[in-house]
Amino acid sequence: MQDEYRTVARAAVHETEVNRSRFLCALAPAATEQEAQDFVAAVRKEHADATHNCWAYVIGADASVQKASDDGEPGGTAGVPMLQMLLRRDMRYVVAVVTRYFGGVKLGAGGLIRAYGGAVGEALDAVGTLTRRRFRLATVTVDHQRAGKVQNDLRSTGREVRDVRYGEEVTIEIGLPDADVDAFRAWLADATSGTARLELGGEAYGDA
Repeated sequence: MQDEYRTVARAAVHETEVNRSRFLCALAPAATEQEAQDFVAAVRKEHADATHNCWAYVIGADASVQKASDDGEPGGTAGVPMLQMLLRRDMRYVVAVVTRYFGGVKLGAGGLIRAYGGAVGEALDAVGTLTRRRFRLATVTVDHQRAGKVQNDLRSTGREVRDVRYGEEVTIEIGLPDADVDAFRAWLADATSGTARLELGGEAYGDA
C-alpha cells in the first residue's frame, strides 16, 4: 500500500481560454469507479452543447484503475494528457472532465495536449489538494477517571481521535502512523500508569 496520496477536497470547476476555445475543467473526489462515471455523465449532461467533454480518472491509492477518453478529439490529445497530469501530481480517487467550447481556431495535436493537460493542472492549483496518509487504526481502552486526560493529551499532540464510546470503560479509537506505534504504546503506559489497553486494527487513510 502507498504511504500517502493526494486528492481534491471538493468538486469545483476552473475555466481557461486557449486561442478563443473555452476549456472548463470540472474536478471531483470519487471513492469508486462508479462515482467517477456518474460525475462524467452529469457534466456531459450539463454541457451537452459543448464540442467535447473529455475525461480521465484515477481510482485506488495505488492507482489501480486509470481510464481516459478523448471524446472525439484526435487520439491521445485529450484524455491521456489529462490522466498524465493527474498521475504526475500523485492524484488518486479523483475524476476530471474538461469541457471544450470550440472558438474557431484549430490548436493542432501539440496545442491540444498542452491545453487539456494544462486545464487539469491549473484546476488542481486553483481548487487545492489535500494529502491523505496511511495509518493504523487503534483502540485505547481506559477507565473513566483517566479518560478525559488521555483524550485531551491525544488531541493536544495532534492525534486523530476518530470515535469515543462510553461503557464500563471508555474506548477511544485513534489513527496512528505505523512508525509511531511503539512510542505511542510506551507513552500510553506512562500516562495511565499501565492501566490502559491498546489494540491495533486494520489500516486506513486519513487527512495528513
